[in-house]
Amino acid sequence: MSAPTPETDETAGTGGTAEISDGARASLEALRTEIAKAVVGQDSAVTGLVVALLCRGHVLLEGVPGVAKTLLVRALAASLELDTKRIQFTPDLMPSDVTGSLVYDARTAEFSFQPGPVFTNLLLADEINRTPPKTQSSLLEAMEERQVTVDGTPRPLPDPFLVAATQNPVEYEGTYPLPEAQLDRFLLKLTVSLPSRDEEINVLTRHAEGFNPRDLQAAGLRPVATAAALEAARAAVAGTSVSGEIAGYVVDICRATRDSPSLTIGVSPRGASALLSTARAWAWLTGRDYVIPDDVKALALPTLRHRIQLRPEAEMEGVTADSVISAILAHVPVPR
Repeated sequence: MSAPTPETDETAGTGGTAEISDGARASLEALRTEIAKAVVGQDSAVTGLVVALLCRGHVLLEGVPGVAKTLLVRALAASLELDTKRIQFTPDLMPSDVTGSLVYDARTAEFSFQPGPVFTNLLLADEINRTPPKTQSSLLEAMEERQVTVDGTPRPLPDPFLVAATQNPVEYEGTYPLPEAQLDRFLLKLTVSLPSRDEEINVLTRHAEGFNPRDLQAAGLRPVATAAALEAARAAVAGTSVSGEIAGYVVDICRATRDSPSLTIGVSPRGASALLSTARAWAWLTGRDYVIPDDVKALALPTLRHRIQLRPEAEMEGVTADSVISAILAHVPVPR
C-alpha cells in the first residue's frame, strides 16, 4: 500500500496515518469473527495466525487429529483476499511437487517452468512430518528467502507469503520429525487443543444444522481483509516503539534458556528477534504503539517452545518446553 500523501498540516498528516492504522486493525480483528463462523474456539490459534501474517512469519500447528487444524487455515484463507493452495505431504512426495519443475513443450521444443503449489500467498502444508527430509528441505529456501531455485534460476514467491504447516504430535509411526533448522524457520508453534464440553456441543449442533466444513462459502465466510489492509498493518507494526528496557527483557529471557539445566539447546539470537517481533505485533493488535512486558509474556510460549531442546533426563521426569519457559518467565526480573 502506498504511503499517505504528505499534509501541509502536521496534525492532519498524523490523523490520516492513525486512521489508516485503525482501519487496518479493524480489518484484521474482523478475521476472528469471520473465522468463528467455521471454527469454534481456538482463539489463541487464530490470534497466532494473525500475528504471523503481521510479522511475515510461518506457523506450525500441532494437535491431535480432528481438532480443526486444517479447517482453521482454510477459514483464514477464505476470510482474506489472498490466493491459497494446499499440499498433502506424503512419504512419496517429491521436492518438485512442491516447488515446480521444468516441463518440455513439444510444440516449441523448449523447456518451460511449471510453478508448483508453493507459488501462492497462503500455503497449507498438511501433515508436514509425513514426508522425507529431502522434500521437507524444499520448503527451507521458500520459507527463509521467499524464493525457490529451479535449474539454477531463483524465482521469487508472491507477497505476502505464509506457510501454515500441521503435524500430529502423538502418531509418530511413519513420520519424519522436523530438524531443528527447519523448526527455527517457523515464527510460531501453536498448539491446537481439544475443545471444552460446551464448545464441543456447539460443534455438534452446527453439524446437526447442516454445517459442511468443506463448503465454507455456504457457511457464510467472506473476505474481510485485503492485501492492502495487511500491508498497512505491517507498516503500523513496524512503527511500534520498543524501549531499551523491553529489548533487555527479551534478551534476558532468551539467555536464561541457554543456562537452563533442563535444556541442551536454548533460544538463539534469531529466536530473540522473533520474540520481539511477535510482541510488537501483539502490542499493535491490542491498540498500543509501544511494547510492554505483558506483550512479551503473551507471545513467549508460542514463539520459543519449538526453539529449545529438552535433555532426555528432563523429559523422563515429565518436564516440557512450556514448563521450562514458564518457569523462566516467573524468575526473570520484569522491567518497570
